[in-house]
Amino acid sequence: ERRSRHRLTKVLDRIHILEGRQLVLLNIDEVIAIIRKASDTDDAQKKLIKRFKLSEIQANAILAMRLRRLTGLERKELDEEYKQVLMEIARLRTILSGRKTLLAEVRREVDYIRETYGDERRTEILSETSEFTVEDLIAEEDMVVTVSHEGYIKRLPVSTYRSQRRGGRGVAGMDTKEEDFVQDLFIASTHDQMLFFTNTGRLYWRKVHELPKASRTARGRSIANVLDLKGEEKVTAFLPVRDLSADLFVLMVTKLGTIKKTDLKLFSNPRTVGIIAIDLDKGDELIAVLLTTGQDNILIATHHGMSIRFPESDVRPMGRQAHGVIGIRLEKGDRVIGVSLAKDEMTVLSVTENGFGKRTLVSEYRLLHRGGSGVINIKTSERNGNVIGMLTVDDRDELVLAATNGIVIRSAIKDIRTIGRNTQGVKLMSPTEGAKVSAAARAVGSSKEDALTEEGATE
Repeated sequence: ERRSRHRLTKVLDRIHILEGRQLVLLNIDEVIAIIRKASDTDDAQKKLIKRFKLSEIQANAILAMRLRRLTGLERKELDEEYKQVLMEIARLRTILSGRKTLLAEVRREVDYIRETYGDERRTEILSETSEFTVEDLIAEEDMVVTVSHEGYIKRLPVSTYRSQRRGGRGVAGMDTKEEDFVQDLFIASTHDQMLFFTNTGRLYWRKVHELPKASRTARGRSIANVLDLKGEEKVTAFLPVRDLSADLFVLMVTKLGTIKKTDLKLFSNPRTVGIIAIDLDKGDELIAVLLTTGQDNILIATHHGMSIRFPESDVRPMGRQAHGVIGIRLEKGDRVIGVSLAKDEMTVLSVTENGFGKRTLVSEYRLLHRGGSGVINIKTSERNGNVIGMLTVDDRDELVLAATNGIVIRSAIKDIRTIGRNTQGVKLMSPTEGAKVSAAARAVGSSKEDALTEEGATE
């Protein structure tokens, strides 16, 4: 109704001007003579109003007319507009004549909208509503998170690292300082809760999407600006978790072979300042953390190429500040470098600092009891160097390797053949002179991944 009244006012104003112009067309010669004899515009306006009994608005409209409006075609268009405006006035007055005609117009317009724009409903209407959070606006995608030796952290999409063949040199993954190098690399979803464990046994929480996002060659941000670390504390282990209330356990392993299992629920109350996750002996550090079901088998590997596989049930659940028990006994100078869940359908991938590695069936690692010295995992010869990483993988996975000079390479696990446990392995990466392989992580393979290497990379 308000719209119709507004439009009626507008068209009545328009018809008023058109009626004045119609009068001009009927008396064109006389109007031109009055305008030519007038001394100025005001004089012409007054004479037109007096002679033809026009309003001031009509007189001004006539004086503003261009000469082309006096042609036959323009006169015809003016007559047509006059008829259309009269029809619009009649239509609007009919709509406003009563409630019945007003509702009839509403019905006509709704029918037109339905016929013109009607389609299947795309909005889902739910009977219940839930609290809306900022995280709902963040797309869920896999991210590569890297941490350098000097404590710089960043995240970037997995697709940044394009697949290459085994043995290549890779592409630059981080622009590091000469004394810095990529120390750790892992894959996590943007919606995951990240549990950061430090060398002193403390735990901190952050969402993956809260971590600084940077380009492939950027160094990222100092982890000290991301977490509230204390003193000489350094982050040494990372754990992506979707639900902190799940019936799972957090399995922690230290550099000197101590192992501890704690219910995940005990870590379900995030605190900005962090909490104590494990009590450590002097000189020991926390180096690896896993999520377990309580019925898994655990595989621990060492820097000198030893390993031990034992059932998780050998480790009883402990409180948050407990010390833990012996997982593997180490020779002098040796240390733990990797811990994995040893599932029968997986293979064990070991990587050495000189870029060599091998895959071995999990079944070749006989099941022992925790606390032993274990068996040989891979030969640590002069060619291989010592072991820097151990993962359990299958043919659907991809391997991401990082070197101390910041070079990163991604290749398919299926390109690495499966061989025996007590062997030296094959070439996985060719680090440049003076560089060593520093980190290894598993990525889920994708057929959609562009397999072309980036400019400057070598297959």
